[in-house]
Amino acid sequence: MRILFIGGTGTISMAISKKLLADGHTLYLINRGTRNDLLEGDIHSIVVSDINNEEEVRNKIKDLTFDVVADFIAFVPSQVECDYRLFKDKTKQYIFVSSASAYQKPLSDYRINEGTPLSNPYWEYSRNKIACESFLMDCYRKEGFPVTIVRPSHTYDERSVPLGVHGKNGSYQVIQRMLQEKPVIIHGDGTSLWTMTHNSDFAKGFIGLLGNIHAIGESVQITSDETLTWNQIYQTIAQKLGVKLNPYYVSSSFLAACSDMDLEGSLIGDKANSVVFDNTKLKRLVPGLTMTKRFDQGIEETLQYVLSHKECQKKDPEFDAWCDRIIDSLEKIKNKGE
Repeated sequence: MRILFIGGTGTISMAISKKLLADGHTLYLINRGTRNDLLEGDIHSIVVSDINNEEEVRNKIKDLTFDVVADFIAFVPSQVECDYRLFKDKTKQYIFVSSASAYQKPLSDYRINEGTPLSNPYWEYSRNKIACESFLMDCYRKEGFPVTIVRPSHTYDERSVPLGVHGKNGSYQVIQRMLQEKPVIIHGDGTSLWTMTHNSDFAKGFIGLLGNIHAIGESVQITSDETLTWNQIYQTIAQKLGVKLNPYYVSSSFLAACSDMDLEGSLIGDKANSVVFDNTKLKRLVPGLTMTKRFDQGIEETLQYVLSHKECQKKDPEFDAWCDRIIDSLEKIKNKGE
């Protein structure tokens, strides 16, 4: 197949790109080109100065057609509207990568499938994804635009440890706190349910939808079938680091009120909710699909990579100090009440 990815080398998409090239497909990439050198095979880089410059992109692809176009980096309706204009006559399938955070918050049922309503008053990111989906499905219903919507949840790769609460520089500072055996903030009481998906597993489901006529006009979530509590997630990471976990539990609403990191969206609008994903639809569309990377296996690989690659070790003294202030403040309140 001739496939165009807008993005294609990020956390979610790199494993997909590598697998497609290994299987002999022709892959075109429109992106910043910062990680394209990690790919080998029949790859074609379409260099643009601005991905949002519609005329520049149109000129670059004027002589090209594709079996599949997938956009991994569209976040607002204007971007998918541009994609529609650019690719409506140039592809047999257009895949929009949305987000499972678009599902109803607060949830009426912790069991999530594609029929779960879309509504998130807590996170603008999610509302924009919902608006993108609405536009694209309207194009499908009115004009037959061959769209497939994919909803990933918390997907991770080898470069970053997936966590619930971290700073603007990512999760490495939390790993440092664990290694120093400092208290680590966990939202709520750590018992809510969550799903972590390794990008190699995500790639299996995604590739199974490419060129799949049964996926046209459909929304499909792709996640692992493994469900964990946040306590299990943090404890597994600590065990792999060989340290004792010192959890410090703080309510999500308190954390959101005390932070400028949009924790209301990422926690109350996403990670603080217990979710269990029902992937029946995905497995019907991709017969034989099995997710095989358990969290304890994937996170061990990730930790080994992060701890051996300096570029992944982004310190965040501001976040570290914020954690200390939150904990110190709550401890003072607790001590006054005793």
